[in-house]
Amino acid sequence: MLITLCYLYLWLRFQKCYAMIICRAVRRFHRHTSLAFVVVPPASPPPPDTDCRSRAVAPALPVEKVCVRLADRAFLLAEPQKLSEDLSKWSLYEPKIANPEYTEHGKHIVFLIEAALENVCFDSISVPSEKILKYSDLCTPLAYLLGDPYKLIAETNVDDFSRLGVAFMENRLQMDDRMVPRKIISLQINESVQMKLLQSNAVFEKASKKPGDPQIQDIVDETSAKDTSSKPTNEATVGSFGDCYSAVSSGKPQQRDTAEITEVHSKEFHASQEGMELQSHHLHLASCSECLEMENSTIESVRYASAENLLDLSDDYCGSSDETVIGEDNLMENTSQNNKSGKPPNVLIYVGANYSQCLTKFQQVKSILIDCLDNDRYAIYPLLEEQILKEPWADNSLLLVVACDKPVSEQINGQFMSYLSKGGKILGLCAPFCFGEIKISHKNELKEKIHRFSFTKSDGTDVILDAFTSGNIFLKEMNSTENATKDLELLGSLTDLEKDMVIVRLSHGENGGEAVLCQVHLEIPPDSTEIQGQEDFRALKQSNALRYEVLTEILQHLQLSCGLSEMPPLTPVHLLAKAEETQRTLLRWLRPQLDEEGVLKSPKISLKVVTKQQPGLEATPSSLPLIVDSHKFSSEYFDVKIYCENLQTRLLGQLIFFSEVIPTTMDVFDGLMLRLPEEVGLIAIAVRQTQGKGRGQNIWISPIGSAMFTILVRIQLNSQLGQNISFLQHLVALAAVESVLSIPGYEDIDLKVKWPNDIYFSNLMKLGGVLVNSTLMGTTFHMLVGCGFNVANSNPTICINDIIQQHNKVHGTHLQLLRTDQLIARTVTVLEKLISTFQTEGANGVLPLYYKRWVHSGTLVRLWKEDGPAAWIIGLDDSGFLQVLQEGDNNVVTVQPDGNSFDMLRNLIITKQH
Repeated sequence: MLITLCYLYLWLRFQKCYAMIICRAVRRFHRHTSLAFVVVPPASPPPPDTDCRSRAVAPALPVEKVCVRLADRAFLLAEPQKLSEDLSKWSLYEPKIANPEYTEHGKHIVFLIEAALENVCFDSISVPSEKILKYSDLCTPLAYLLGDPYKLIAETNVDDFSRLGVAFMENRLQMDDRMVPRKIISLQINESVQMKLLQSNAVFEKASKKPGDPQIQDIVDETSAKDTSSKPTNEATVGSFGDCYSAVSSGKPQQRDTAEITEVHSKEFHASQEGMELQSHHLHLASCSECLEMENSTIESVRYASAENLLDLSDDYCGSSDETVIGEDNLMENTSQNNKSGKPPNVLIYVGANYSQCLTKFQQVKSILIDCLDNDRYAIYPLLEEQILKEPWADNSLLLVVACDKPVSEQINGQFMSYLSKGGKILGLCAPFCFGEIKISHKNELKEKIHRFSFTKSDGTDVILDAFTSGNIFLKEMNSTENATKDLELLGSLTDLEKDMVIVRLSHGENGGEAVLCQVHLEIPPDSTEIQGQEDFRALKQSNALRYEVLTEILQHLQLSCGLSEMPPLTPVHLLAKAEETQRTLLRWLRPQLDEEGVLKSPKISLKVVTKQQPGLEATPSSLPLIVDSHKFSSEYFDVKIYCENLQTRLLGQLIFFSEVIPTTMDVFDGLMLRLPEEVGLIAIAVRQTQGKGRGQNIWISPIGSAMFTILVRIQLNSQLGQNISFLQHLVALAAVESVLSIPGYEDIDLKVKWPNDIYFSNLMKLGGVLVNSTLMGTTFHMLVGCGFNVANSNPTICINDIIQQHNKVHGTHLQLLRTDQLIARTVTVLEKLISTFQTEGANGVLPLYYKRWVHSGTLVRLWKEDGPAAWIIGLDDSGFLQVLQEGDNNVVTVQPDGNSFDMLRNLIITKQH
C-alpha cells in the first residue's frame, strides 16, 4: 500500500496534476465561493518526553474544503469573503487603462494578497529564474493598505488567477521589495465597491507614495529588524515598489504578447526536461515521513478531480511547462477551442496605427463580437501596427477584423494579403481596405447617415434593416474578368434607386482565403455617441436584432461558430427575507414537509434544504439546493439591501427565493403554491433562466440584466378582483411601467403598456411581458405571476437604461441608470397598491392610470385579418377585455386576451392559431 502511495506521490509531484485541479476548480467555483491559497502554520514541536501519539499539532485546515496541499501550502474553498476594511484607509494606484479581458462580465476575479517582509527563500528544489513569476505580470493592482501584513487588492481574469495560484503553491511567486505572499483569496464584492476600486476619484485618494516615502520605508525597516536570520536572497526575486508603481502609472495593461509567451514556454520546457534528467527519484519506504505526510494530501488533492465536475484547461494555459506537455494530448481532445484549421482560436482586431486613440472603436467591435461568437471557443485581442510587421500573428488567428478609418500602408496591406493567401479570413468594417476587382468610391450624402439596406442570407432570403453608413460604397472595376467576377459575391446593397453595393464577399488564393467587406457600421450600437437624433436612435433600435442577425450570418460564412455552446450551470437557491421573523415562519412550516434527506419533493423541481453552500452539492434541473442561512449571502447581481429599501409592501415579496441561474422561476413554486402559509409572501427572483416561459408555448429569452421574477398572489373568489381575475395581468404590466415612471424625474421616460400583457418602449419595441397561471382551490385563486422586463441588457432589442440614456442625451438631463433588484421591488410595491385599489374601487379605480400608460388610445385596427372590418379601440371592460367600436355599424366588440393577440406592426387583432 505504501509503495503504491509512493508512486502516486511521485506522479502527483512531478507530473504536476495539481495545477490542472486548481485551474478547473477556479473555473467552476469562482463565481460563488472564495478561493484561497494559504501558507499552513507548521505543527508545534512536542516536548521531548511527550508520547508522539498525544503530541499537540497546529490547528488543522477544514479537510472537507481542502482541494490541494503541497508541503506548507494549501489551496482550499472558503466561504464567500467580503472586503471588511474601511475603504477610506486604502490608497489607490494611479488611474490606468483597464485590461479589457478583466472587465468581461463573469470572467474576472478581484482578489486580496496578504504579504510579509521576509528574506526570500524558494523551495529547496531550485527554481530557474525564468520560472519565477512576478505577480504584476498577471494582474492589475487596484489598491493597497500599508501595515503588517501588507495588503493589496488586484484584478485579473480566471485563467491568470489560476496561474498565480499555481506559482504560489510552487513557491515561485515574486512580489516587490522582498515581500513574500502568505495568502491569496478571491473576494465577493458588490458593484458599488467595485466601482470605488476602479474609479480613482470615487472614495480613495490617489496613490502618491513613492519608493522612498517614509511610511513605506518605516515598514520595511521595522520588519527587517524583526528578521534575525540572514539567508541569502535570490537576486531574481528582488523587485521594488517603484517597479510596480511605474508599471501601473504608465497606463498600459501589463500583458505579454503571444510570441513572448511562446518563447517562455519553450525555455521552461527545455529547462524542466534537463532538470528531470539530472535528478534521480528514490523509492520511498514505510519509514519515510514525507510519504506518510503525502498520503493525506494526495487524497485531498484528488477530492474534486472527477471528470464530470471539472472543466477543461484552455489551450494557452501557461503554468509549469512540464504539466502542459504531459497533458497535451488529453487537452487537445477535450478543449472547446478546437477548430478545423488547427490555428489558435484568436480573433484579432486592427483599428489603426494609433491604438490608444481608437479604444472606443476597438471596444465597439469587441463588444458585438462577444455577443455574436461562441465565447467558449475564441479569444479576442487587439492587433497593433508594430505587431503586424514583426510577429507571426497570421499563423495564430482564425479571423482578422479590419476596422481602421484610414488607408493602410503598402507593407501592412501586403501582410493582410499574405494572410489571405494562406487561407485566412478577414472581416472589413467600414475600412478603406479592398482588393481584387473592386474599388471603394466615396459618396458624401451617405457619410454618417442612417440608410436602409438589404442583406441576402445564405438560404437566399433577404433581411432589410437600417444602419449607420460610412459614406463609401463598392464599385466593380470596368475591366473585371470572368474569373474575377466569380470571386465576388454581393451580400448587401442599399435599397435606394442606385442599389449601391455595401457588403461584398471576396475570395483570394488557392487555400480558401476569403474576406467579407462592409461599408455599413454593424459594430455601432444605437446608443453610441455617433447617433444624435431621436429618430435615428429609434430606427437603429428597431433594426438592432437584425443587425446581430446579419453579423452572425457573416461570421458563420467566415466559418466561425456563433452562439453559446452550452447553457450556464445551474446555481443554488438562497432563502432571503426583509424581516427575520418572516424567514423563521417559513422554516417552521418547512421542517415537517421535508423527507429524511431534507428534501422538499416536487414533480418539477425538488428543493434540498441546507444551511450553507457545500462543495460537491450539485444543482440540477430537477433538484436545487435551498440555502437557508442568508448571513453570508453575496451576489454581484442582487443586493438585498437595495431590494429591501425599495420594497414597501405589507405581504408581497417579503420572502425571497434567489438564484443566479435557474431553469425557470415558475417551476420553483411547484409543490409550494397551494401549501404555503397565508402570511408568507414569496417571490422567486433569477438572474438568468435556462427554460424561461412566455405566453402560450413561447420561450422567454433570459439574459443577464433582465428583471425576472415569479410571485405568488392569492385572491378571494368573492372579491372584486376575484370576480374579474383576468384583470390581474394588466395590473402587473402597469406596475412594471409605474416602477420607473413613479420615480421623481423619470415621469417622461417613454414606457407604455400594450394589451394584454406587454411592456413597450413607446409603440415601437417590446421590452417585457407578463404571464399569469391561476388555480382555484375552494374560494381562493392561487395566482403565479411571472414577469420579465429588460433593465440593463441592451441587446438584442432594447432596455430601460437605453431609454434613460437616450432621454438624458436629448433633454440634457442626468438621470441615474436603474438596477434590476431596485425595479423588481418597486414593481411588487406598486402591484400590491393596485390590487388594494381594485379590491376597494373596482376597475374604475385603476383604469385612469392604465389609460394614461397604454399605447392604444385612438388606434384604428383591423379585426381578425388584414382586410377585416376596421374598428377603433375604446378601452377595457371591467374584466379587462379589450373593447373596440366597429366602423359603419357602431357595434362594440369585446376581445378576450386568451386566444387573441395584438400585432402592433400591422395594427391587427388576430385569433391565435393553436
